[in-house]
Amino acid sequence: MSSLDTTIRETGTLRVAIDTGGTFTDCVYFDAGELRALKLFSTPGDPSRAVLEAVERIAGDSAAEVRHGTTLGTNAMLERRGARVAFVTTAGFEDTIAIGRQTRSDLYDWFAPVPVCLVPRDLRFGVPERVSADGEMLRAPTDAELRSLVGAVRASGAEAVAVSLLFSFANPETERRVEEALRSLGLPMSVSHRILPEFREYERAATTVVNAYLAPRMQSYLLQLERGAASRHAGSRVDVMQSSGGIVSAELAAREPVRTVLSGPAGGVIGATRVARWAGFERIIGLDMGGTSTDVFLSDAGRGGVRRTREAMVAGVPVSVSMLEIHTAGAGGGSLARFDAGGILRVGPESAGADPGPICFGRGTQATVTDANLLLGRLDAGSFLGGTVPLDRERAVQLMGEQKGSLSSVEQFAAGIVRVVETEMEKAIRVISVEQGHDPRDFTLVAFGGGGPLHACSLARALRIPTVLVPAMPGALSALGILLADVVREASRTVMLPGKVIGELESEFAALEQRTREELDGVAEHSVDLRYRGQGYELNVPWDGEHPERSIEAFHRLHEERYGFCDRSKPMQVVNLRLRMTVAAEAYEPLRRESVEGCGEGALDGEKEIYFDGDFLRASFYHREKLVPGDVLEGPAMITEYTSATVLPPECRLTVDAFGNLVIEVGR
Repeated sequence: MSSLDTTIRETGTLRVAIDTGGTFTDCVYFDAGELRALKLFSTPGDPSRAVLEAVERIAGDSAAEVRHGTTLGTNAMLERRGARVAFVTTAGFEDTIAIGRQTRSDLYDWFAPVPVCLVPRDLRFGVPERVSADGEMLRAPTDAELRSLVGAVRASGAEAVAVSLLFSFANPETERRVEEALRSLGLPMSVSHRILPEFREYERAATTVVNAYLAPRMQSYLLQLERGAASRHAGSRVDVMQSSGGIVSAELAAREPVRTVLSGPAGGVIGATRVARWAGFERIIGLDMGGTSTDVFLSDAGRGGVRRTREAMVAGVPVSVSMLEIHTAGAGGGSLARFDAGGILRVGPESAGADPGPICFGRGTQATVTDANLLLGRLDAGSFLGGTVPLDRERAVQLMGEQKGSLSSVEQFAAGIVRVVETEMEKAIRVISVEQGHDPRDFTLVAFGGGGPLHACSLARALRIPTVLVPAMPGALSALGILLADVVREASRTVMLPGKVIGELESEFAALEQRTREELDGVAEHSVDLRYRGQGYELNVPWDGEHPERSIEAFHRLHEERYGFCDRSKPMQVVNLRLRMTVAAEAYEPLRRESVEGCGEGALDGEKEIYFDGDFLRASFYHREKLVPGDVLEGPAMITEYTSATVLPPECRLTVDAFGNLVIEVGR
């Protein structure tokens, strides 16, 4: 286990944050004033096994508040292993869920596959009903028609039900009747006026279907996890990280699993932004390299931090709930390397995961990024995970030698793997920076995850980023973010009101707030989605009830920033009301230690050879836990620790700051 000195106001219950990844399950917790980390191999067949084992090792017989970041929903979407969903909508609109917006992700690719709809044609059912756009009831289904619907859904063999009727956001009465009629089936129910009471029928229906698709599996998993925690640790509870960066109860997460599809990566965003702010960095690009993928994001504190989006695509399906804006690339430590039919080296997106894992772990047989880093001297076989996981270099050399193709040496093969995977990560960073109008040279690269610090300096050089920050315990930073996250509940409602009434929304927000406080009583933040009348899309700005003109002016400024123009004379429209209810987490401040100028002599543990730019160089080898604030190191070097390792190339200079972070000035 690894620890870091901290100061924390502790309560009687041990709080444990657990982030389940493809290869490792990362755990962070406070113990007698110290922040500690634990890494275990994930158990893909049953992720709860690793979670419960971690709680057992950390809490013993004590009660624990378990905060969980899970990839279960994401994996179910990617692998198409969700429930068999019956989709119920207004008669005549059954196929909208498959037709979608009729847009193609790649306009000029005539052979692009058509996305597979989560609901096959025989599971789409129509209800003879009609509500007008302003909520007027035009046609209500009869009791006989509802009984017929129940019989059809029962005969379909559905495992879950998604109900999304036209204009139910304006008048949910018929949707409630349909829900009540179908309740007799005993199936998990997802109803659009509860999941997403907003306009745009396709996105609302798709989000409701995703919720139903994930509900049985997530409900079973979280129930099993809660039972396991409670039976072994009386008084324990389980909470879950949302994609928006807030914590909710396991009960709510089981009911609305669509809000957890980016659960794990969201923890990394929270952790990285907190650590960077403590260290004095306000503008950052986050790089989280795990076992199966790399997640990147951009945060500018002067412009509100990390952007949230409600237009995310998850495995080809639109999900319109609030999510932190994170871009994922299939480039992780377990990404598999292969040569395609044309002899071109490819890396990922397929991954060795935790089972069988990389070659050097002893069971895998295909070359991975982790194996390549080991062969290039960028991992230390004796200190990986504190020496608890031995790495078999000879096995990696043998099997990679058989897979190197026409390359002259296994080192060339390994170097090629690293170059390819770093190119994929560089492209991902460009997507969230250059392609969004941001200059990477104005940001600091915050590298974390088990593999992020291995590749950070190389990526920073390629993108001309001047500084890299490697936080303390980088391999468990996502779990740290989950530990520090606030409890959050979000709600929304489409209103479609003229902009002139923006100062008269108190009653609308009061009703939204009252319903939300039944689940969580916290500090409410109000915002509105505004647009110029006639536009197809809207922008979200904070709502100022006392000075509504400030909200309007904020919209004009944001519109000009986003689109290059604004028109203050044009009539406006209030589209959606949004509420974010927050209960702040316990106060936490890391211990700031005095810096004393040094050269890391006490942490030095000899030299080793590391591959840089086509050749092996003698590099200093340091143990991070022995470094102290003020130590300055020059590359080439490697700094190893329990949760990760940092590679310091030639012409790079590293300083240990007062919080124990590694701040690297990247030479050219």
